[in-house]
Amino acid sequence: MVMDTAVVFGRELRPVLRNPFSLVFTMVQPLFFLALFGPLLPDVPGGGSALQWFVPGIIVMSCLFAGSTTGSNLQFEMQTGSHERTLVSPLRRSALIVGRSLKEIVPIVGQAALIVAATVPFGFRPHLGGAVVGLLILGVFGVGLGAFSYTLALASKDQEWMFWAIQQTLIFPLMLLAGMLLPVDDGPGWMQVLSKLNPLTYVVDAERALFGGELASATVAQGAVAALVVAGLGLLVGTRAMRRA
Repeated sequence: MVMDTAVVFGRELRPVLRNPFSLVFTMVQPLFFLALFGPLLPDVPGGGSALQWFVPGIIVMSCLFAGSTTGSNLQFEMQTGSHERTLVSPLRRSALIVGRSLKEIVPIVGQAALIVAATVPFGFRPHLGGAVVGLLILGVFGVGLGAFSYTLALASKDQEWMFWAIQQTLIFPLMLLAGMLLPVDDGPGWMQVLSKLNPLTYVVDAERALFGGELASATVAQGAVAALVVAGLGLLVGTRAMRRA
């Protein structure tokens, strides 16, 4: 299983390493949000920059956009016949989804590093240790998100439009209810309830705490648990879908 997963991981990672510009290209939308929303946010009381609150949410948003669209790569392979040739190989079916999902960690780390580098000159001051822990949690979350995206691709293999319709329908409510762009603490009661039911909310809160230097707290623990739950469910559902394929 470990060897098969490593083979799939290497196969999926090579195109990313050969074309690192894809990491920069996928950052265009998060950088637009940084440029358009950042100046509208008030500074933190005590002289702190609003970027301390906003940038961690943008990093999670980058992970959300990248991870939720990875299933389109699998759809392309199914259309070209590459996926069928993979299925007749002696690789374990579970390794096909686990290896693909683990590949998502590398783009997530790369995009986060680029976003941090772009915002430090404007006043963002990340805590180094907290940032490392935050990226680990985000990587775990990205594995589960990628697995769900591949599952959706397998379920809609004959209808590509369905993949994008479901992905676009889900991604923006999840993003807004997680408080990435604007806080939901002062929102209506129903919105606060939905926000608490959204696992992404706890990941965002944990990233803000970690990038601010808060390494040991209930907020960080809740974010880590939420990421592990998403990863576990995603791999479970994705593995079953791959075996049925």
